[in-house]
Amino acid sequence: MTSLHALLGTALIGAATTFMPLPAAAQAADAAPPKAALCAACHGANGKPLLPAYPVLAGQTARYTYLQLRDFQEGRRTHELMTPMVAGMTRDEMRELADYFARQKPPPQAYVASADKARVGKLKADETLCTMCHLGGFAGQNEVPRVAGQNFDYIVKQLTEFKARQRTNDAGTMTSVANTLSAQDIDNLAHYLVGL
Repeated sequence: MTSLHALLGTALIGAATTFMPLPAAAQAADAAPPKAALCAACHGANGKPLLPAYPVLAGQTARYTYLQLRDFQEGRRTHELMTPMVAGMTRDEMRELADYFARQKPPPQAYVASADKARVGKLKADETLCTMCHLGGFAGQNEVPRVAGQNFDYIVKQLTEFKARQRTNDAGTMTSVANTLSAQDIDNLAHYLVGL
């Protein structure tokens, strides 16, 4: 009986190694690129930050992430941490990071949005035609970012910076939209978006 168990165990181990859940090439494709270790300190493992001041990168459109990295490197967008972080990156490294984070699943949002503010925020989003660029569900497309489930503090900061023209790397679209928003509108929109 013992030898039968040993034989069965050997057969199961052999089958497990023959039929791996993912081929080695797929496992390699899902592996984090080397530069992702630099991102983890602020953006968390797999693009899921612990602090709300930093954006969620998991599930972000690859094109948008790549363009932001390039803009930080070329001075069209500045940040005291991001600008030096990308200074020596190659375009291929930026693309690898963008593709990697785009493949990650966005985390559930821990922030508890106000239902009343979210309702008013949705009305403002409808009024300003946000989904024309960000699409239904605010999943983003190409160079337009995913903002659904983004961190509340980060949403407020970016809309405020667009309004104040402190951030201008968007060809003017978001600056124009944000210019029509009050501080309360921004707060309401953040409550709406964080809950999506």
